[in-house]
Order: sequence, then structure tokens, then C-alpha cells
Amino acid sequence: MQPTQFTDAVQAVAQREPRYDIGAYFFLKDALDFTVKRVMENNDGEHRHVSASELLFGFRDLALQEFGPMASTMMSEWGLTSCTDIGQMVFLLIEEGVFGKQDSDTREDFAELFPLQETLDAPFLPKENPVSAAR
Repeated sequence: MQPTQFTDAVQAVAQREPRYDIGAYFFLKDALDFTVKRVMENNDGEHRHVSASELLFGFRDLALQEFGPMASTMMSEWGLTSCTDIGQMVFLLIEEGVFGKQDSDTREDFAELFPLQETLDAPFLPKENPVSAAR
């Protein structure tokens, strides 16, 4: 896929569906590339279709890697508050012809695999002290 083709598709989607920031779509593409690479490394270099859950976990891991404690804030700024939002963006890009899908893939595959905001915040929250909690 040519970068201009993806950019044109994102602009078309953003005009139709302004709910998500354009930056979110570019990050989603990076997350897909990140996830495909991870899947290939675990599959002897063989390319295969990425499942919704694999993409969601890849998205989460890349967000934490790239944005650290600001990951949930960045996602909120982009309009992403749930796994369902990520699935909506995936299907908007499928409709534009820049992401592919299998017949069995559905939007419901992205339905709240984990609470996005809480999952992005969790690694940065203070750990509860078991001694003070017992008092």
C-alpha cells in the first residue's frame, strides 16, 4: 500500500466519520504493522491474518511503548476510549479498501476484550502496600 493511498483513505474516513482523530488512524496502522511483525516472529516468519484480539493486544502494547504513562490520555484525545472504538476504525478502513478482512471477521470481535483506558493506566498506578492495606 502506498502511503498516499492510506492518507487519502484516512482523509475520506475522517470526513465521513469525524469521531476519531486522524492521528488515531495512523497509529492504528502502526499498531497493525507492529502486530504483524510480532505474529510473523512467532510463526517462523510466515505471514498470516491477524485476529482482532491479536491486534488489540498489539495496539495496547505499542501504545504503552510509544506513549508510556500518557497512553490513555493520548487515546482519549484521539477519541478512543474502548476496544470497540478500535474495531470501528478497523472496519472504516476496511470499507475504504486499505485494510483486509476475512469473511468471519466482525465488529463484535473487538467488543471489549479489555477496558482500554484502565489497561493503559494500570502499569503506571502505584502498587498498593499490603501492610498498610491490612490496617
